[in-house]
Amino acid sequence: MPTKVLVVDDDEKLRNLVKEYLEGYGYPVVPLPDGSSVMETIRSEEPGIVILDLMLPGKNGLDILKEIRLKSNVPVIMLTAKGEDEDRIVGLELGADDYIA
Repeated sequence: MPTKVLVVDDDEKLRNLVKEYLEGYGYPVVPLPDGSSVMETIRSEEPGIVILDLMLPGKNGLDILKEIRLKSNVPVIMLTAKGEDEDRIVGLELGADDYIA
């Protein structure tokens, strides 16, 4: 069975585009529009990987990444429009497995 992917992005078009792309390759996708229920979803859905946007309403992606790392070792890829070196370094230092701008 393919790895389940949790996609957290507030941009509905981008979230749906990533979802459709991954589903086209057979990956089940759980989409979330914000970070309010990420930890609950990780516990209930047990994704094999999380694709996380940096700029989210409420909690930003870095705060959510910190929460994830306190309780889970699930791989996290930051997928964001913020591509400055400083942003990339902070994301990787906080525990992201990769950072794609």
